[in-house]
Amino acid sequence: MNKIYPSAAAALEGLVADGQLLAVGGFGLCGIPEALIDALRDSGVKNLTVISNNAGVDGFGLGKLLETRQIRKMISSYVGENKEFERQYLAGELELEFTPQGTLAEKLRAGGAGIPAFFTRTGVGTIVAEGKELREFDGHTYVMERSLVPDVSLGKAWKADKAGNLIFRRTARNFNPAVIMAGRVSVVEVEEIVETGSFDPDEVHLPGIYVHRLVLNAHPEKRIEKRTTRQNPKGV
Repeated sequence: MNKIYPSAAAALEGLVADGQLLAVGGFGLCGIPEALIDALRDSGVKNLTVISNNAGVDGFGLGKLLETRQIRKMISSYVGENKEFERQYLAGELELEFTPQGTLAEKLRAGGAGIPAFFTRTGVGTIVAEGKELREFDGHTYVMERSLVPDVSLGKAWKADKAGNLIFRRTARNFNPAVIMAGRVSVVEVEEIVETGSFDPDEVHLPGIYVHRLVLNAHPEKRIEKRTTRQNPKGV
């Protein structure tokens, strides 16, 4: 089975549709599937619910889909770097399901492992637990969290072989393995594709059984966030 597609647009063709639940890998701008996000924007699909740790920044990453109003709801743990996100949310134009970061990672990991739900102490006694089942174990209260199984997952890795076995590079691994595992169909953007058998088995971070489609993006932009601080009014 050939998993390699000639472009990001071709890799998404026939997969994405209005109203889907999507998961997108990355943490901030580190390890985001840049070409796949652009192709998703260009596809014109709308009313999407997107699972991602955050929503990029204004004009880059998932921020591009916020600008085109293709995202109806975000399931995220951090949203503080995107002014358009803030504007849409405060204006009631964008739904937001805040999820603690560790819980979000586990909801994706559990989805990929076929576990429908799990209990955690995180969020007990806060709005995170509202409307969810609570249960006591060993004298402590836990909240039940349902796992996440996206219709389509978009991930980023450093290298792949033609069978889809993946190697991630340093901190760009972040949410990507869990996102890729969780998707009913997973599309992965990589910087290099090699022949199957080129990797030492111990080098493989995620086996190809979780990868359905591959696309090569050999030269991603790889932007980084920049901290902006207020200038000292005295110039000191």
